[in-house]
Amino acid sequence: MRAVVWEGKPFEVAVRAVPKPTIELPEDAIVRVTTSAICGSDLHTYRGFFGINPNLPWVMGHEAVGVIVEVGGATEHFKVGDRVMLPWGPDSGHFSVEAQIFPSDYLGYGQGVEVERHLGGEIGGCQAEYIRVPFADDSLVLIPDQFSPDLDWLFLSDIFPTAWSGLDFSGFQPGESVAIFGCGPVGLMTVYAAKLRGASVIYAVDYVRDRLDRAAALGAVPIDFTHSDDGIASQQIIRRRPEGVVRAVDCVGFEAVNHRLRRDQSYVINECIAVTSVNGGVGLVGVYASSPASKSAPRAGEIDPIYEINLSAAWIKNLTIRTGIATEFVNLPVLFDLVKTRRVDLDFVVSSVVSIEDAPKAYERFEKHLETKVVFRFPWTEQQADNTSTPVKAEEKVETTTNGAAARNGTPSSNGTANGGRIVKPENGLTVQSMPTKKAYPM
Repeated sequence: MRAVVWEGKPFEVAVRAVPKPTIELPEDAIVRVTTSAICGSDLHTYRGFFGINPNLPWVMGHEAVGVIVEVGGATEHFKVGDRVMLPWGPDSGHFSVEAQIFPSDYLGYGQGVEVERHLGGEIGGCQAEYIRVPFADDSLVLIPDQFSPDLDWLFLSDIFPTAWSGLDFSGFQPGESVAIFGCGPVGLMTVYAAKLRGASVIYAVDYVRDRLDRAAALGAVPIDFTHSDDGIASQQIIRRRPEGVVRAVDCVGFEAVNHRLRRDQSYVINECIAVTSVNGGVGLVGVYASSPASKSAPRAGEIDPIYEINLSAAWIKNLTIRTGIATEFVNLPVLFDLVKTRRVDLDFVVSSVVSIEDAPKAYERFEKHLETKVVFRFPWTEQQADNTSTPVKAEEKVETTTNGAAARNGTPSSNGTANGGRIVKPENGLTVQSMPTKKAYPM
């Protein structure tokens, strides 16, 4: 099968033929991926800063929607043909009540994680034609219909639950003001969630014009923190709102840059503290991981696990600060119902839908902030839903778009894929495949 792989070379990924996964344990399922995406956290690996497994190569990606093509004998709740969404990591297969001084395992897809035999070995990645899902009954989410587009569900795998968790971590309540630092996919989802949850005012902080424009279209006040004449972000916000904001959310993480666009790991955390009012709260959902330098993370030594934080300001303001990995499984039932009842429409972050063969170019453009969210499309057809690894190519029709936006005129098949959609060659050099966004069910 074809897959996007990390080979340990900063600013490079490759598309390779790799072995198709097989059932390793009776609780497994094999999913034929129909849609996956590049996450902002994938860029930490792409830039060489983060990698768990020193043994290369491995398949990238942790966001996916697909169709089950094989199940193990002990899988009870799913069957071949079910459409499913994959949360960013599988279930561990056990529940522990023992206290831990440090997490004992990390089971995210797309990091080449090697685990004990009870999980069947390496955890694969989602930027591939197929993926093995251990403990499928507890690791997959059934998509309740056969007609809604993949993009309705894809972002429940990570970025929408992460955004929701960021607001939760900050202590956000309806009617409160909030500043959101970073307007990448998670930041834009946080703006969207804050609006949905009743924020009185939302400030969106970034320096990429397209991202700020998208945030403004969602109802946020855009703040470009590199405008030296206006001051840094906290100064601009306090000038507009002298009392500050009740909540702040950091959607950036350890690759933060300051107003001169120089890397400064502590900058965004301190800006969150500076702008948050007395008795307020700060949520940190940007990645703050560190790992030893290795073949898989050759630049990890550039990341200092120690941060210089203005604790005095946080203390005197009586701020609550919470950080950690997003509590996806806690929030997923609520967010699932929001999608199911069409209260939310999450594909607004997508800037391009491309073939997996264009992954190197897509990563390069995403890393340079020329894309907001890139989705990989696998042009399977209904006839291939049963255990086949050879995709049928969609009919090519070369057209040009001016901004690389995803074409949206595909017709959904019975399994929700855009069969027979055209392939578009936009000016950004990527191969963009059409995807349906029109809902196939009634209002």
